[in-house]
Amino acid sequence: MKQMKQMKQKLPAALLAAALIGSMAGCAAAREDRMVQGGAEGQASEDRNNDAGGAEGQAPEDRNNDAGGGNGSEALEEITVVLDWTPNTNHTGLYVAQEKGYFEEAGLKAEIVQPPEDGAEVLVASGKAQFGISFQDTMMPAVTGEDALPIEAVAAVLQHNTSGIVSRKGEGIDTPKGLEGKKYATWDLDIEKATLEQVVEKDGGDFSKVELIPSTVTDEVSALQSKSVDAIWIFYGWAGIATEAAGLETDYFAFRDIDPVFDYYTPVIIGNQDWLKENPEKAKAFLSSVKKGYEFAIENVEEAADILCKAAPELDEEMVLASQEYMAGQYQAEADQWGYIDPKRWNAFYGWINEKGLSEAEIPENTGFTNEYLE
Repeated sequence: MKQMKQMKQKLPAALLAAALIGSMAGCAAAREDRMVQGGAEGQASEDRNNDAGGAEGQAPEDRNNDAGGGNGSEALEEITVVLDWTPNTNHTGLYVAQEKGYFEEAGLKAEIVQPPEDGAEVLVASGKAQFGISFQDTMMPAVTGEDALPIEAVAAVLQHNTSGIVSRKGEGIDTPKGLEGKKYATWDLDIEKATLEQVVEKDGGDFSKVELIPSTVTDEVSALQSKSVDAIWIFYGWAGIATEAAGLETDYFAFRDIDPVFDYYTPVIIGNQDWLKENPEKAKAFLSSVKKGYEFAIENVEEAADILCKAAPELDEEMVLASQEYMAGQYQAEADQWGYIDPKRWNAFYGWINEKGLSEAEIPENTGFTNEYLE
């Protein structure tokens, strides 16, 4: 199984706004299978019910905006969190917070749902979800330009970009220059190709010599073993761990090791700006609960893996545990606290976007994120 965080091509915000209107009319539709680049620490999955992943199929109760604390005697404030894809170890802290009652302790009832076809950004912007999972690169078109959507990143799920290029061991692709003359499975997306070009040429290679073939990869291990492709963009915490579990020897290089500008934030938790401004204390309570969930996952790897598997029983337990062990060192890493977004790193990546002309509108500094709701 795999999941790769989807990369979006350079799109004007007006198109995203149009997608928002369509989504508000039919956002409950199940998401079709598609490639996801990223943060998502990858897995392809069968379609699942939008109420899956901890929602337990229950219809939400009437929202009570005056809800108080979670002592069981007062109504809880309902919060909807939309994932970027099917449940995986990127999301463990959310499910831990739900299972351990951290949300209820904060006076909240969190429903974790899977996204519509248009994605988490659209659902959060519509107000149908207060929070969601996104990525700094893919949310860029939504937070720029005159028609920017009312969303912003409020916490980093992982402190560092864990993505890079995986290949069969010993074929010379342990560095970017080694991609010359090799088959790379591409989504043919602007940011994707600009990233590859920069790391290849920084390593002294010629990007024009890389053989770009359309990506049809649904399982990285099988694709590499069959030699249908030589190199694949993955997130190591899932797809990299999958190659280890399969006993496939690989070479791998991480983008951030080649150029620090690619140490951007992926994935992140996004929120609806209007709701955040109107409900700052509830936003802080939500993020405090999620923080406790990820901190628990860092210290209690096996139990956290069990909680994720309980919420998503279709996942392979051994694979989840192996991924969870890796992710425990990635959620907070060396940061002083879970969730913190370093403005310098955030701005450096969007500055690179500006330099490469990958955004239709110039991106001002500090666009699209805030640490205001972290405690």
